[in-house]
Amino acid sequence: MKALRIHQHGGPDVLRYEDVAEPRLRRGEVLVRVIAASVNHLDLWVRRGMPGFKVGFPRILGCDGTGEIVELGPGVDALKVGQLVVLEPGYSDDDERDEAAIEGSDHLLPSYEIRGEHSDGFDAEYVAIDAKYLCPLPSGVDPVEAAAVPLVFLTAWGMIERADLTPDETVLVIGGSSGVGSAAIQIASHLGARVLTTAGTEEKRALCESLGAEEAIDHTDPAWPKRVKELTDGAGVEVVVEHVGPATWAGSMRSLGHLGRLVTCGGTTGPEVQVLLPHLFIKQQSILGSTMGPANALPIIFDRVARGHYRPVVHDRIPLAEGARAHELLESRSVVGKVVLVP
Repeated sequence: MKALRIHQHGGPDVLRYEDVAEPRLRRGEVLVRVIAASVNHLDLWVRRGMPGFKVGFPRILGCDGTGEIVELGPGVDALKVGQLVVLEPGYSDDDERDEAAIEGSDHLLPSYEIRGEHSDGFDAEYVAIDAKYLCPLPSGVDPVEAAAVPLVFLTAWGMIERADLTPDETVLVIGGSSGVGSAAIQIASHLGARVLTTAGTEEKRALCESLGAEEAIDHTDPAWPKRVKELTDGAGVEVVVEHVGPATWAGSMRSLGHLGRLVTCGGTTGPEVQVLLPHLFIKQQSILGSTMGPANALPIIFDRVARGHYRPVVHDRIPLAEGARAHELLESRSVVGKVVLVP
């Protein structure tokens, strides 16, 4: 079968579309024909190399996707051949995971890892995966569009949950046209919160407002935090969803009100930011870290996709063989939503 792999760190040119052995099933596993796999910023970071994190080469990229079951391994009886499924991004130690998944805390386990980062991912024609990490795809949901959902919606879900956003609060979503941003807008809006957001172009701002944001602010204007203050009568917002990092961090902190919570899942523009401590402690603000979200949220998310409450935002569908072009497109910062690879 074909897969998209890296044998070393570097630019998009290190991606190799090549033949690899088709996976063999072990007890409890299912063989899935991949229908689509989305491209995430995590794929870019793994490809480039992250300080302090060692990647085992060769590595098949791809954190999430959708597929069709083509074979059941020994001990699997809850699924069937031909069934369409969602491929869950995260996994953890079997002895810890099952109870934690029920409780909604599996993503907090020390053993929690993500496919395509800690092990081979889904950028391939076929994958073998433990049946417990598959979520049935609801009838009527486009499996290619659905591939754009799992990682970003789980990440946004975890951030909204971590910040303890309530329906009577105002949230500012930074970079609202991105994968995580567009998901956060929809989750917060469906919750009933007032949603403000930022985006860099008129097209992106229009998308954000169509997803549920009350107003989308141009974050290329250095004075954008002032607009946030105007829209909140000078008080600032209760919650900021931040995933851009250095390029927007100072503005995000200025937009945060008294007792406000800023929640971050990383930074697409870099790993280091500055914090003015007087502002932090005088206003009694909180900065919260968040990684992924609970597996038990995935069926809820896809039920809401099926009902039209949440909408996947797909910028382009690109053949898996052209994975390098997909990475280049995401790095160009011109993507609105997600890029999806189709084997």
